[in-house]
Amino acid sequence: MVEMKVHGLFFDSETNQSVVVLKEETTGRTLPIWVGLFEANAITMGMEHTWTPRPMTHDLLKNLIEGMSATVRDITVNDLKSNTFYAVINLEVGDRAVQIDSRPSDAIALALRTSSPIFVEEKVLDSAGHFDAKATKKDGSDKWIDDLFDKLKPEDFKSEM
Repeated sequence: MVEMKVHGLFFDSETNQSVVVLKEETTGRTLPIWVGLFEANAITMGMEHTWTPRPMTHDLLKNLIEGMSATVRDITVNDLKSNTFYAVINLEVGDRAVQIDSRPSDAIALALRTSSPIFVEEKVLDSAGHFDAKATKKDGSDKWIDDLFDKLKPEDFKSEM
């Protein structure tokens, strides 16, 4: 498993969907995952630490987990089948480990709210990850983002909804 961070959220005007980009800090490998509008909004709120007056779905989930004295250990994007990403939320409930099946977008939104690590299985990165050793500009910024949509086609990945 590889620990990754949410590097950004971008809108793909061709598909009218958003793309959440996970990035491995040490190697620069990235994993783009197309998500729907509502899921992108939930991820954005988690990234910006903004909350609504009443709990949204992911806030409710966080409150339920904490209310049952459980913790989110981490989330893992663990599979890619038929162009659909899969994830699990790994909980600690007392002395038990519990895995909950999840869409990656929901797991990421929850991880951002609970400050939990995000992991991706190597096999998923091998199938859908991207790495460009020449992706760093002279000023140190990421060139890969400039070329992201040139290299990827929306039909390469189906939304994980």
